[in-house]
Amino acid sequence: MRKDVENVLEKFIRPSLRMDGGDVELVDVDEKAGVVKVRLTGACGGCPMSQMTLQMGVERVLREKIPEIKSVVAV
Repeated sequence: MRKDVENVLEKFIRPSLRMDGGDVELVDVDEKAGVVKVRLTGACGGCPMSQMTLQMGVERVLREKIPEIKSVVAV
């Protein structure tokens, strides 16, 4: 599942984050629990809208593309 998450991040999420000067780093994937841990970096790391980006952007796309994912958390 980790490889699938990396592919989705690279194809669907990183391009838009990078346009705003940010990025996302995959920290861990707990396949049993369906939890993905990420770290927002660059401009996204300190942005007041980062929680919305995480839930409405990163989590929404990952769950849409990989149904086994239950949640995405920032670390």
